Amino acid sequence: MTAGLFYLTTGRLLLRRFTPQDRDDLMGVFGDAEVMRFGDGVKSAAWVTGWLRDRLDDYARRGYGPYAVLRLDNLAFIGYCGLFYFPNVNGQAEVEVGYRLVRAAWGVGFAAEAALAVRDAAFSSLELRRLIAMIDPDNSASIRVAEKIGMRYEQEFMAEGYDHPDHIYSVHRPDEMEASAAS
Repeated sequence: MTAGLFYLTTGRLLLRRFTPQDRDDLMGVFGDAEVMRFGDGVKSAAWVTGWLRDRLDDYARRGYGPYAVLRLDNLAFIGYCGLFYFPNVNGQAEVEVGYRLVRAAWGVGFAAEAALAVRDAAFSSLELRRLIAMIDPDNSASIRVAEKIGMRYEQEFMAEGYDHPDHIYSVHRPDEMEASAAS
């Protein structure tokens, strides 16, 4: 996730930086009403093109962003997982671990596997101290993923344009947790 970290691998997954050619695959995520049920709805091809352009800019501007998630066994695109910068979440800048997978990849642990790899790289390569996930309180599958990577519920957050608050889950770099426990 630093300038030189273009991909991560796990036992079953390849996470690589997006390219402009990923737009059609992303439509399988953002164009599926069930996948987008806990977001702000299905997105158009034009929206996906803009989202992808912004993520490519994130790599240049911040040195990190989300990754395209592919299965190692067949290199099929199954979604995304990575880091997103938010300048103001309840009054402070935050970096979120965000993830969305196509429905065919649900229920087999891919999201947690990808999110764990991203968390570990964020703490070791980027030396981030803390990560969050903003999750709709009814999205039990996403909450389970956050908990599997060590996140715990922290507080509510009312995002602009939403009619109910999301829940913020957070995790701290292990040495940060040890330092705060010792104080």
